[in-house]
Amino acid sequence: KYEVTNAQYRVFLNETDRAKPKYWEDPRFNDEAQPVVGVTFEDADSYCTWANKRLPSEAEWEKAARGGQSRLYPWGDRPEAGLSNTSESKKNHALGPGSFPTDVSPYGVHEMAGNVSEWCLDYYDKNYYKVSPSRNPAGPAEGNKRVVRGGSWMFDLTEMSKRRGLKPETVLPYLGFRCAKESAEE
Repeated sequence: KYEVTNAQYRVFLNETDRAKPKYWEDPRFNDEAQPVVGVTFEDADSYCTWANKRLPSEAEWEKAARGGQSRLYPWGDRPEAGLSNTSESKKNHALGPGSFPTDVSPYGVHEMAGNVSEWCLDYYDKNYYKVSPSRNPAGPAEGNKRVVRGGSWMFDLTEMSKRRGLKPETVLPYLGFRCAKESAEE
């Protein structure tokens, strides 16, 4: 429902030998309620495994953000500045869970259009969706980059279909993650 916070990540650090993220000591990014940032793909994946969860696939992330009717934004099809924590909001850093109650998808998932961009499980291939199955695509089997989805406080509002890939060792002050878990129906 929410991005993983610094408070949650602190428990993980205390129980493992994982190194602190790059911006851990930076007061702009280390409030307990803020989403953890400065984590590599491996850091995010390790946290999810430790929490008995996993990173969402790219397809899961997009469905959670856009809903069953494939909205362009979590709230609908109209771009409206101020409904999410993007550069237009002029907050200049990530905020705690639920800070923008308008940035909620039809499934009740928060901060997908803004706050921090998020690692997904899939490898990135810019042409993947030209050849992928139309139902529940699993992503490419290999690649040099991992998928990153969602808007952030650093950039202008963007549609939820926008995708990009980053090298898995990338750490940025506007890049975090959220976990997914299998539902009881699966």
